[in-house]
Amino acid sequence: MQPSIHEPSLDDIRDAAARIAPYAHVTPVLHSRSLDALAGCELYFKAEQLQRIGAFKFRGASNAVFGLSQEQAARGVVTQSSGNHGAAIALACRLRGIAAHVVVPRSAPRIKLAAIADFGARIVPCEVAQADRDRVTAQVLAETGGELVHPFNDARVIAGQGTATLELLQQVPALDAVIAPVSGGGLLSGTALAAKGLRPEIAVYGAEPEQAADAYESLRQGRRITDMTPNTICDGLRAHLGPLPFAILGRHCEAMLLASEAEIVAAMRLLWERLKQVVEPSAAVPLAAILRHAARFRGQRVGVILSGGNVDLDALPWTPGVGTPP
Repeated sequence: MQPSIHEPSLDDIRDAAARIAPYAHVTPVLHSRSLDALAGCELYFKAEQLQRIGAFKFRGASNAVFGLSQEQAARGVVTQSSGNHGAAIALACRLRGIAAHVVVPRSAPRIKLAAIADFGARIVPCEVAQADRDRVTAQVLAETGGELVHPFNDARVIAGQGTATLELLQQVPALDAVIAPVSGGGLLSGTALAAKGLRPEIAVYGAEPEQAADAYESLRQGRRITDMTPNTICDGLRAHLGPLPFAILGRHCEAMLLASEAEIVAAMRLLWERLKQVVEPSAAVPLAAILRHAARFRGQRVGVILSGGNVDLDALPWTPGVGTPP
């Protein structure tokens, strides 16, 4: 089975917002004058770490699951995930009362594995390489006959992720730019479609670790780069950019901005200290990129998608023996 791979429209994103409204939280927008002063611009943080399952992923997962026909739903859902999407699918399927099968790389953080299991999904382990994830996912699909909900190369998921920016621009209408982290590209492509659909003049940026820069290279070279081996603390940003997000971002994203591992850890700590919010490393990449590329954003009003807060508290990156304090 193939996921839905047409490009979603603004109407699809609005439909998704209506579909998930009974289940998803409307997350707050947070602001810190001290972070504004550091960045030289006004930053408005869309707090998706406060979304159900602790990440934006619940938006896309619930849109896909609750959009299934009764016949599709009866066969259950199959997906692959390093953690947050798997937990989101597991919760959405539990709410609908259907089976969920999640193919998970063995490197997934313990906290994310526990969430998938706690929500009642079947976990199918695989190796880390994308080829192995795809192989095992195909096996589970053949075994179950389930409906594939891809974590990012799926129009239903992209439309659901776009609802975060739909809300953000209702909460803070006069933004000059919006920035989100990028891995497979579901969040960033949904962000771009919602932002450009509502305000064509707004600038859309992706943020990516230097040590997992396949999206940056893909847009720079005009072709998808799928042979990079990511080596980043950001466990949620290790997938390769999907074909559908690549096509969307090639038209709607101004630039991919990179940040080093040290910059990401420093930004994560700033968000904990200044916003008083627990965020995972992946969520800190946009702030790290803004601080690194401060001249690009000077004097602007910038929306920042904080993607999630599922961090292993026993392995914080500034803990001695785990990471280096900024």
